[in-house]
Amino acid sequence: MKHIWVRFGCFMTGYNYNILRKCSEAAFKSVKKYTAAMLIVCILWFFIGFTFAHRYLSLGLPGCFIAGLLSTIVIVQVEKQIVLSLHPGRLLLIFRGCLAFMMSILGAVIIDQILFEKDIEIEKMSYISQKVDKILPSKTEELRKQIAALDTAIARKEVEKEAYVDDISKRPTITATTTQTATKRVPEHTTTSSGKDTIIWKATSEHIVGTTLVPNPKIALISSLDSSISQLRQQRVQKENDLLHMKPALEKEMKANTGFLDELTIMARMLSASYVALCFWLLWILFFLFIEMLVLFSKMGDGVNDYEKTVLHHMNLQMRRLDALGKAFE
Repeated sequence: MKHIWVRFGCFMTGYNYNILRKCSEAAFKSVKKYTAAMLIVCILWFFIGFTFAHRYLSLGLPGCFIAGLLSTIVIVQVEKQIVLSLHPGRLLLIFRGCLAFMMSILGAVIIDQILFEKDIEIEKMSYISQKVDKILPSKTEELRKQIAALDTAIARKEVEKEAYVDDISKRPTITATTTQTATKRVPEHTTTSSGKDTIIWKATSEHIVGTTLVPNPKIALISSLDSSISQLRQQRVQKENDLLHMKPALEKEMKANTGFLDELTIMARMLSASYVALCFWLLWILFFLFIEMLVLFSKMGDGVNDYEKTVLHHMNLQMRRLDALGKAFE
């Protein structure tokens, strides 16, 4: 358990502990310094990843923890590009500086959306109201057309009902004609054979026509028409109710579905309208930028320590050994 912090630092920075433990205190201090700087960045980005997953991805606690852990792993691997470089080139430094600038903006945006949450909610009301005003005319026009179509259908059904009622009032009963067919046998002719008379019968059909008074069949259609008219009127009332509450319903729906880009737009409006918010946001960007550049500045400010010289010495020995083996095979 000796040098547990240094062992942890070697895990974070990628240093070889077996080489480091033979080096001076200066090498130990470099590892501790890099570890402290990387921990600061990792803690910040774990919080950013956790919060982003919870707020915008709607993940549970395990999912948010995994998102924060993934953010931390990415940061550690990025920082290792600088820490493990024995002689970082200018291109690597420029690339890391640009990456730090972009990461500082992303971090500041996500953190500020949490810090400015109440201010964003206030500004969101105006933002949502403007969006609702843009889409409300088309929505209301569509509902008005549906109500007009229902009015036409109701009027048509009522006219049809009135025609039935008039016909029923004039003819409450109608004469129904019924035709019955009766079959009977009648003698056709008589034949004589062997002194006996034989009568030939023939079947004939007789149609009997009768008339009865029955209620007008249109009476049965009145109830179905009343049911249809009642359903159409209920639909019309529902449409009118939807039309009356269209704007509050749209505002509620849009507020529930406000996403990351919408909040970015709201924040941009806030920053453009308030110099105080803009200055505070710039301070957060600078804070994140300097935190991101902390490892880079530490690496650039340090000279070559004995750990790096040991690594270079081992590399040179290995290269000379390989060269000698190559010449021997030639």
